[in-house]
Amino acid sequence: MPKTAIKFDTDGWRGIIAEDFTFDNVRICAQGVADYVKQSGLSERGLVIGYDTRFASEDFAAAAAEVVAGNNIKTHLCLKPTPTPVISFTVPATRAAGAIIITASHNPGSWNGFKYKSQEGTSAPNEIISQIEKNIYQLTTDSYQLSVKRLALDKALKRGLIDYLDPSPPYFRHLAKLIDIEELGKQKLKVIVDSMYGAGAGYFKELLGNGNMGLTEINAERNPLFPDIQPEPIIKNLTRLAELVIEQKADVGLATDGDADRIGIIDEKGRFLNQHQVFALLCLYLLEVRGERGAIIKTLTSTNMLSRLGKIFDVPVYETPVGFKYVAPLMIRENAIIGGEE
Repeated sequence: MPKTAIKFDTDGWRGIIAEDFTFDNVRICAQGVADYVKQSGLSERGLVIGYDTRFASEDFAAAAAEVVAGNNIKTHLCLKPTPTPVISFTVPATRAAGAIIITASHNPGSWNGFKYKSQEGTSAPNEIISQIEKNIYQLTTDSYQLSVKRLALDKALKRGLIDYLDPSPPYFRHLAKLIDIEELGKQKLKVIVDSMYGAGAGYFKELLGNGNMGLTEINAERNPLFPDIQPEPIIKNLTRLAELVIEQKADVGLATDGDADRIGIIDEKGRFLNQHQVFALLCLYLLEVRGERGAIIKTLTSTNMLSRLGKIFDVPVYETPVGFKYVAPLMIRENAIIGGEE
């Protein structure tokens, strides 16, 4: 039984490795998700399971997969550390019931975590999380050995209940439908990418590194200790990236966090663009350059620049509490062109 109650915050449950975040607790969380999937009648659609570059993340993911398979639910287990946005895309692309992601996002290296994505690939709304937490609580009060079902990885592979998945090729093909990747790669830009030892390592290079673009990656190797940095792309953690942009006369510096669902940008003068500015620039691009029209979804803490853009381009702007579990359902309901938070 966990020392402390397993509670999901705005985007999952996190704990310190070997204290709260243990194999037993991961298995309990996986069983709670499996029970929810069965209760919802979604078992036939299976689950995607991914993970980041943290200590033993692939082992925790395999432990979760064994539990899901033990519940006779098909599992697509990622072959390698995978960015959270790629997994989010993969869920509806494969018509899965949802996804489990082993990641602590931008937390220090001593942490790991457990995220659940809904069948839309979004952060699960409160009603789903409440049901999963209820299932988990029940598991912690029952006999663990009887409640958590497991099927060994090798047996699950042989029975076809687990298969390995590389989600990046379909994701890249989808991106190619949204932007002209070939033309972008031809641009003679100098770009430096700081992967912060996280799951985003190699993605920009694979996507854009085959043309004229000069693309350099730093902190792209796997190092679960995240030496000298915390994997959060905010100004205090991007000093080296800013220095390199100036030294190498680069056009831009890009940084992604531990599971590559956050981005930081350094301009050509070494100045940090905060997440509010990036969100506003993305909205401006969609509205002014691409001519798209539709709702913008922001949280309470997001910049008022978005409200001003809404007035200028005559599009609605909706505000939610903090957390993508509030943003995503409203995006779907309003068919929004963009949603985000700081």
